Amino acid sequence: MASAEVLSRQAMANRIAMEFEDGWVVNLGIGMPTLCSNFVHPERQILYQSENGLVNYGPLAVEGEEDFNLVNAGGQYVIPLPGMAVLDHADAFALIRAGYVDVSVLGAYEVAANGDFANWKLGGRKGGGIGGAMDLAVGARNVFVMMEHTTRDGAPRLLERCALPITAPGVVTLVATTLGLFEVTSEGFVLREIAPGYSPDEVQAATGAKLIVPQDLREFQQGHSP
Repeated sequence: MASAEVLSRQAMANRIAMEFEDGWVVNLGIGMPTLCSNFVHPERQILYQSENGLVNYGPLAVEGEEDFNLVNAGGQYVIPLPGMAVLDHADAFALIRAGYVDVSVLGAYEVAANGDFANWKLGGRKGGGIGGAMDLAVGARNVFVMMEHTTRDGAPRLLERCALPITAPGVVTLVATTLGLFEVTSEGFVLREIAPGYSPDEVQAATGAKLIVPQDLREFQQGHSP
């Protein structure tokens, strides 16, 4: 594997956020996806929605800016934006289940080449953490995933088929990992953008599914958050 550094979590979040369209309602799952709200589009209004009841919040609050009543799904303090609404938990889920969420960004343990993903149970462990992921996976119009490219032991997370119990079948269309941006197509994973300093062969070696490498492959767009 190359000596180049892998992509930072904020860089991955910025790149995913670049895909959000003007006026979209966007749900951010616990963990890495919450960083997406730090990216500010200069010409687009994005309505971030949390399953615990906020609609139209902004970046994560820095020390001294916290409003202890305003947290995202991960319990992190966030900045309110003009027109922000505060809903009860039931209404927040009603928005999701009624199909008003344009995209949900979720973390995952594994994503398969056909768009299946697993994010609620690890192998060999009792129980799991279903949370709202299954509602989001079937209720949101699009599902994007952010995750490390490999496990701590170096095992791939992008696979031909998920080995873990899946959260939902065939719903993922875009994946950002520490090594690049991947589109899920009917033919499998397409490597659209690659982390600086890495070659396609190195990314393929860390992946458990065949990658399609297009001629217009470009370097990962990292963007900037305030």
